[in-house]
Amino acid sequence: MSTPAASTPPRIAVIGAGTMGHGIAYVAALAGCRVALHDSQRDALAEARRRIESLAAAGLQRGKITEADRAGVHQRLRYSVELDDAVMDVDLVIEAVVERINTKQMLFAAVERQAPREALLATNTSSLSVGQIAAAVREPTRLIGMHFFNPVHVMRLVEVVRHGRTPPDVVEHACTIARRLGKEPIVVQDSPGFASSRLGVVLGLEAMRMLEQGVASAEDIDKAMELGYNHPMGPLKLSDLVGLDVRLAIAEYLYQQLRMPHYAPPQILKDKVLRGELGKKTGKGFYTWGDA
Repeated sequence: MSTPAASTPPRIAVIGAGTMGHGIAYVAALAGCRVALHDSQRDALAEARRRIESLAAAGLQRGKITEADRAGVHQRLRYSVELDDAVMDVDLVIEAVVERINTKQMLFAAVERQAPREALLATNTSSLSVGQIAAAVREPTRLIGMHFFNPVHVMRLVEVVRHGRTPPDVVEHACTIARRLGKEPIVVQDSPGFASSRLGVVLGLEAMRMLEQGVASAEDIDKAMELGYNHPMGPLKLSDLVGLDVRLAIAEYLYQQLRMPHYAPPQILKDKVLRGELGKKTGKGFYTWGDA
């Protein structure tokens, strides 16, 4: 696989304009990359544009970025409803669509037909098998996991996930790009939940069970981890930020794969998702959010 020179920012297509996709696109454009953000829904692209403009405005106000940085983001970032237009001339395609393996497999099969053959393909899945996703393409060696964290512009970690057919140069290439985007990569093997989700989901689900059992309030459970263990955010508030539907899907997948009782989703999580209380994106989860 050929790679752009180290001094040349990679051209990137981000597929999926939701919570993770728009964040990845913003960070990549801020890092000097030319970025195409694709979503088949025009409304999703319009909302992504609004959120990216809001991120840039907030960054400028807080002194995190300059006016030139904000102008550069607008100049380097474009929005596309056509997949072939988004991926036709890029060095890297990052998929950030719904956590369903069939959806990801079908998407990458289409991307492989339309993207340059030398382009790296990366899935942002937080728990699904990267090897199974790679099985949908003709050249599985070019597909790797690049798991970003929400909010992308704040969180420094990227999990680079290698499957059984990932060559070392592809791993190094993914790590180099992650660093180019201002992130710190760790390399993990393809296993259910990788490193971060296996650990984070256990903490989040146990916090939910504690709330369900009346051990303490959501605020005090979170404060226990924030003040007692120096976590920047408690597990219940973090779950709201990630999305309770996403948390439920990951927990169900990990429980199915690992059959360990601590991955079984508690009833309180199932009930909230059933009621449409999905966290910050709907305005209510374990907390009430005023800016959904």
